[in-house]
Amino acid sequence: MPECLELPRPVQLLRTTGWNLFESFGLPLGGYALAAWLWGRNAGVLAMLGAIWVTAAIRKLVTGTIPSLLTIALVVLTVQGVVAVATGNLWIFLVHFPLANLGLAIVFARTARGRSPLAASLAGEVIGLRCPECYQPSLHPFFQGVTWLWAGIFLLLAVSLGALLATVPLPTYVLIWAITTVVLIAAGIGASVLWLRSVLRRLGIGFRFEPAPAVQ
Repeated sequence: MPECLELPRPVQLLRTTGWNLFESFGLPLGGYALAAWLWGRNAGVLAMLGAIWVTAAIRKLVTGTIPSLLTIALVVLTVQGVVAVATGNLWIFLVHFPLANLGLAIVFARTARGRSPLAASLAGEVIGLRCPECYQPSLHPFFQGVTWLWAGIFLLLAVSLGALLATVPLPTYVLIWAITTVVLIAAGIGASVLWLRSVLRRLGIGFRFEPAPAVQ
């Protein structure tokens, strides 16, 4: 069979993606919820920061690297945590939403022109996409473009949420924040998938689920 892009089987894909999401967001948010319930919001924020930094440190010691999604979570949650602990004002606390998105935009943009675009790293680490070396030069411009796309999405979120925070009532802001974030993230995922499909067709590159591991 000709070489092609590969994804893990659906069950393995869900397991891999689920673990990455758990260690990057589930574990720190779980620490926040427990500590906040027992000792209050500031304790919850400190527990969240402790969980994400300890997880990153363990990853670095054990594997020598920190996964891209974990790095993103580290940036986002650290920004949120610093703002939350530094002030008890609700309006200032909500500023962390646009600030976090601005941080993500910067992280994506910094890697977009380099040899390792963040979108390529995330595709491999989070969903297990495997790209044969012979196709990597051909797909490199695509991953650079998608990285710029996500930098733009997070920048748009930062600007729009900052503007909304300054102009709408706080209860309304929370609702609009949730809707805007979900809509733009979903649109970005859809655009990325369609873009990849178009590039694969143009380059004549195949795609398949990888075979199940052989029984040892």
